[in-house]
Amino acid sequence: MHTKLLKNTIEQLFANGKGILAMDESTPTIDKRFSANGIPQTVEMRRKYRELIATTAGLNESIGGAILYDETIRQQTKNGEPMASVLMNAGIIPGIKVDMGAKALAGFPNEKITEGLDGLRERLVDYRNMGARFAKWRAVITIGDGIPTKTCIDANAHALARYAALCQEAGLVPIVEPEVLMDGNHSLQRCYEVTEHALKALFEALYYFRVDLQGIILKPNMVLPGKECSDKNSIDEVAAATVKCFLSAVPAAVPAIAFLSGGQSPQQASQHLHAINKDYKDHLPWIVAFSFARAIQQPCLEAWKGKDANVEIAQKLLYHRAKLSAAARRGEYKSSMEE
Repeated sequence: MHTKLLKNTIEQLFANGKGILAMDESTPTIDKRFSANGIPQTVEMRRKYRELIATTAGLNESIGGAILYDETIRQQTKNGEPMASVLMNAGIIPGIKVDMGAKALAGFPNEKITEGLDGLRERLVDYRNMGARFAKWRAVITIGDGIPTKTCIDANAHALARYAALCQEAGLVPIVEPEVLMDGNHSLQRCYEVTEHALKALFEALYYFRVDLQGIILKPNMVLPGKECSDKNSIDEVAAATVKCFLSAVPAAVPAIAFLSGGQSPQQASQHLHAINKDYKDHLPWIVAFSFARAIQQPCLEAWKGKDANVEIAQKLLYHRAKLSAAARRGEYKSSMEE
């Protein structure tokens, strides 16, 4: 077990109030976002966009690690430098998304299971050789009529645990991501119940697969009402429910929780993370940070629009959004910072 190496990587990722930037969108996902902004959906445009992110000056002030997609870790900048090297030289640790996506769970309508365990041991060695020092695997839990089922939750927990064990064997820190989606009209309380169930199933599976909890990062959803829910909870209510849920389900041995933004606006994600840290940080056993994708990237992508002339302003927006996320992690975010 690479216990010391894993701990050192986690310490570096979150040093000085930093968090993780998720720039690991799959090709279908990023192409969808490109299409919405009138950007051609090509390999070269994806490369340009990832280069824009990786070369943003000062990004390392707020970002300790960046999760890459398989395509990206194999790409180079226009100057021929591997993307992972660009990040490392900027003081940002490169990581890699290793799952193969959420697929329909046979026999369970509207539920999904994440695939990608076949050949993972060998792929992890390759990614390690390309510079990755941590990895990510996302499970998707949907709330709906009669779902999620125990089968879906347990199957995804089992896959996350097997993935995590293989990562630690390879010397990579596993980010385990059991995401309860915001899609639907469910209440805050229903999200709480499902999130607690998913977390408890996850940590039971991690225990049985002998995963060292001191060498993982948990990347969960916050406890939120569904997007279509008519009851809108306050920032303080979300923070209180999230903290109560995680204290009941996440062992103190876990060093860090890096929340995903999960469809929240950049402002909402920052407000909720800020409230959790401002009001509860001194009472929590873990680092509470962020691993945001859209909540950091969206303003940048909308400003870039695939045009070289817009790179500078897009990078400024990315830098600014990352700074706000880091401020929220410290419990120092203010809405006036949005200007």
